[in-house]
Amino acid sequence: MNFETLGRAHVSPIPTPEQAASVTPADTAPELLRNFSIIAHIDHGKSTLADRMLQATGVVAPRDMRAQYLDRMDIERERGITIKSQAVRMPWAATDARGVLRTYALNMIDTPGHVDFSYEVNRSLAACEGAVLLVDAAQGIQAQTLANLYLAIEGDLTIIPVLNKIDLPAAEPERHAEEIASFIGCEPDDILHVSGKTGAGVPELLDRIVHTVPAPVGDPRGAARAMIFDSVYDTYRGVVTYVRVVDGALKPRERIEMLSTGAVHDLLEIGVISPEPKPSAGLGAGEVGYLITGVKDVRQSKVGDTVTSAAAPATEPLAGYQEPKPMVFSGLFPVDGSDFPALRDALDKLKLNDAALTYEPETSVALGFGFRCGYLGLLHLEIIRERLEREFNLDIISTAPSVVYRVTTEDRAVHTVTNPSEYPEGKIVDVHEPVVRATILTPSEFVGTVMELCQSRRGTMQGMDYLSETRVEMHYVLPLAEIVFDFFDALKSRTRGYASLDYEMEGEQSADLVKVDILLNGDKVDAFSAIVHRDAAYSYGMRLTKRLKELIPRQQFEVPVQAAIGSRIIARETIRALRKDMLAKCYGGDITRKRKLLEKQKEGKKRMKAIGSVDVPQEAFIAALGADTPTGRDK
Repeated sequence: MNFETLGRAHVSPIPTPEQAASVTPADTAPELLRNFSIIAHIDHGKSTLADRMLQATGVVAPRDMRAQYLDRMDIERERGITIKSQAVRMPWAATDARGVLRTYALNMIDTPGHVDFSYEVNRSLAACEGAVLLVDAAQGIQAQTLANLYLAIEGDLTIIPVLNKIDLPAAEPERHAEEIASFIGCEPDDILHVSGKTGAGVPELLDRIVHTVPAPVGDPRGAARAMIFDSVYDTYRGVVTYVRVVDGALKPRERIEMLSTGAVHDLLEIGVISPEPKPSAGLGAGEVGYLITGVKDVRQSKVGDTVTSAAAPATEPLAGYQEPKPMVFSGLFPVDGSDFPALRDALDKLKLNDAALTYEPETSVALGFGFRCGYLGLLHLEIIRERLEREFNLDIISTAPSVVYRVTTEDRAVHTVTNPSEYPEGKIVDVHEPVVRATILTPSEFVGTVMELCQSRRGTMQGMDYLSETRVEMHYVLPLAEIVFDFFDALKSRTRGYASLDYEMEGEQSADLVKVDILLNGDKVDAFSAIVHRDAAYSYGMRLTKRLKELIPRQQFEVPVQAAIGSRIIARETIRALRKDMLAKCYGGDITRKRKLLEKQKEGKKRMKAIGSVDVPQEAFIAALGADTPTGRDK
């Protein structure tokens, strides 16, 4: 089926561009609204299916269409992943319960699939009444499919199960339909079969959304209350806030109030995204749209805040969202120290767009002024760093990631450690590290391989369930520090890419952890310190000292590179000194003259070593603290 004929054979006609333009918030009754999101595992075709929906509903002209239309950032398009949720409004003509043909307004939110961005999914689901659960017909249910399904069930959303990619030669829709049916308690025949590539089944899916997803519930005549579920910063227009109106209505040019801060602003523009921003006559109860107030201060538009009318404000704020807790911490330092204010402004603007990012100022002896940032995972860290470099033209060094430890010292004082430099000195009684409950889905042939990997990462098995004859769901409790580095890569490589991983915080456990310091010429370099398990400390120290020996240029004096736990040296490499040939001018003659010159040079080198400081170039920091920083384990 080609895109031009998409939906013609179906009972629901595609709205003409004139009809599409006529569906505006001002004349859309709440019973004609449908708010839904698309949830799935990464790479199961959410963005491609969203493209076909945009074409089927006629909101994007054929000449403007491009692949992954809703993925706006360059990083998303290059990596082929969705990072930010995107909301779009689409018209769809369908018959109601009495058989009357009516034009409905569908608000669709395309969500990310990666576990690091599950907070985006959480916020998106809070703005919806229904969810399209998308499953790849060739791969079946994956770990993140289950995680997103549980989020939707907790939010009491109507689930529409859909099998995508039915046009693939390897597709097994019947087998995977039975798997899905057993999970959500429906019949295999109830599961829709679509193809995001060809557009087959998309009109039927849009009809199913109209008929099964409930209309939003709210009080149209009550005090205006709208939930902020996302915001972006526009250089020319200031903060653009995305909201879901729950009660009442918001109109352009009225004054609005943010309930958490009490700030009052003039509403300069209000409208819907279809799929480009379109100003409208207002937003009513149940609608999703955007607000522009001209505010430049990014702190005045907090995700989860309630927007109300300043003239007749609501007294009770909406419930908001659970604050995402950062799980991985890393320092960000500008290569050029004068870029520190620019880095602070850039983080302020990214924080507006990414509620899970946390940061606070930090000082490093080696790297100068920077920020200690908290992330939800390693991919989140990578994306933030890349966005800072691309969108704000900053050159940045990021330190090795670490997690939050709780350290008890001999005097029974408890220290929260997010950075190895905060690790307390003296005798340590106990160290607690965060652990996660991991769910791994894998073909049954790789069960032994996955068990071996998890045991090598100090994992404890909690159970194992066979979803079918060929697929196994394994449950492990693993230390967070063991999975944030390269666990996912190792899992994929050992299972030929077939296994999938999802995890959630489980609490903490006591562990035998130590702080490994790196010393250059006897001085600690705080940027290279790390907290590792005692069994992995020697391996970590050996790897990093060897690496630094290769990266740091030779000095005028010999430089020892040492790894130490407290005062005990566990590994050492030596950077040889640059030597001048002192005997070049000595032709023959008495040997004592040559010895005298060599002794004099030796004394000079010794004095230089005592007072000299090691010059570590920025390139060495960047290379040593790169993404492939050794984790203290043999791969």
